[in-house]
Amino acid sequence: MNNIMTFKRREIKYLLDDDVYNSLKERLQARLVEDEHGRSTICNIYYDTPDFRIIRKSLEKPVYKEKLRLRSYGTAGAEDKVFVELKKKYNGIVYKRRETLTLAQSDEYLAGHTKAPCDTQIFREIDWFRDYYGNLKPAMYISYEREAYYSLENPDLRITFDRNIMYRSYNLSLAAGVEGESILEPGQHLMELKAGGAIPVWLTKVLDELGIYPASFSKYGRAYLSQVG
Repeated sequence: MNNIMTFKRREIKYLLDDDVYNSLKERLQARLVEDEHGRSTICNIYYDTPDFRIIRKSLEKPVYKEKLRLRSYGTAGAEDKVFVELKKKYNGIVYKRRETLTLAQSDEYLAGHTKAPCDTQIFREIDWFRDYYGNLKPAMYISYEREAYYSLENPDLRITFDRNIMYRSYNLSLAAGVEGESILEPGQHLMELKAGGAIPVWLTKVLDELGIYPASFSKYGRAYLSQVG
C-alpha cells in the first residue's frame, strides 16, 4: 500500500494517552492487519523558505495549504530509496503526490542542482511548487515510530499510531540519524485515520465509547512553534 504514488483521502488526527491507546488497540485487533511497513521509524525533512513562509501560512488554517517533504523509512544512506512528497490539503481533503529517488538524487534535485530524472505529472507539480516559493531549503527534521494498519473489511481505511515524535532544526539530512527534541508529552500517541470515504459506523462507535475525539495537530507546525517559542 505504501508503494502507491498518489492519494486522495480524509485524514483525522487524535491524541491518546497510554490507557486509551491500549484499550483501543484491544478493541481493534480483530479488525486490523499491519501494512507492509508495519512498525517502522519514519524520518522526514520538511522544506520551507528562510522565513518559514509555508508553515506560517499553514498555521493560519487556510482552506488550501501545501507542504513539501523528503521521507525515508529509517536512517537513509546515499543510495537508499526515499520519497519526495508534495502534500496538499483543500477543504479537509488531503491530496498527496510522491516520487521515488535515491537520497543522493533527491538532495541534488531539491537543491536545484539537477532536473527531475523523468518528466511525470508529479515531478511537474513539485517543480511548480519549488518555482512558486523560490528559495526552498531543508527547514525541519521530524521523526517518529509508527505502527501502521489497514482494515480487513476495507483496505482503503488505514489507522496509524505515532509515538516518540522528535524534531530538530540542525543536521537536516535523512542520513544524520534519529535524534531531536520531543513534541508529545510522555505517554502520548498520535493516531490518524486515513480514509477515502466515510469512517465506518463500527469504528465511530468504538471511538465514541472510549471518548476519543479529533484533535488539531500538525507535526511540522508543532515543531515550528516549539522552536520559535
